[in-house]
Amino acid sequence: MFIGVVGATGNIGQRVVAEALSRGHQVRAFTRGAADARPKQPGLTWASLDIFDSEAVTAQLPGLDVLVSCYQPGNAAQDFDDTVTRSIADPTVYATAARSLLRALETHPRTRLIVVGGAGSLEHEPGRVGADDEVQLRQDLESIGLPADYAAAVRGHRDALDILRLSNRRWTYFSPAELIAPGERTGRFRIGEDQRIVDADGRSHISIEDAAVALLDEAELPRFVQRRFTIGY
Repeated sequence: MFIGVVGATGNIGQRVVAEALSRGHQVRAFTRGAADARPKQPGLTWASLDIFDSEAVTAQLPGLDVLVSCYQPGNAAQDFDDTVTRSIADPTVYATAARSLLRALETHPRTRLIVVGGAGSLEHEPGRVGADDEVQLRQDLESIGLPADYAAAVRGHRDALDILRLSNRRWTYFSPAELIAPGERTGRFRIGEDQRIVDADGRSHISIEDAAVALLDEAELPRFVQRRFTIGY
């Protein structure tokens, strides 16, 4: 397969690139910075891309089977606090990015889009969404070390999902567990749809490495076209 990865130098994006290459796929890695300075390896090409320029995205779609968007403002792998600050300052960027990607796909309806989003729109129980419960949301953010103001970004992710749900393109939205951090690639996790997955201690968590496994599994064998899915231990 030919897979494009937006945000390929970020925490999740670089693991998605590595996982895709390890499975023998061809990867076109997109970055906001200069692409020619990136390391070269078999099966991998780099390209500069402004995700908010729909025409530029459209120009990169020919030949791609799947486009995985790991977009975040800034680069959390280099400066996590900066990404948090940017997300709070303008939580509309996620919805704007979703609209731009969907416009680009209008002329390439066969290309699948997988968007890596947030966990705040997951249900804690049927009908109870974390993003809509102010008290619960603040507790959840505090438990993973994020400021209360990040609630705006959580709702921004949810708005992006709502935009995708109105589209007839071949989209998939991935909500990782609430706590996602570098760790071990186990390949063992549980998969769900709209309700968060917690372990025996009530924790919602996953390694970035296993998130990449789940994303490539979905790219190779689509199960959630025009749907959202989540994972957790």
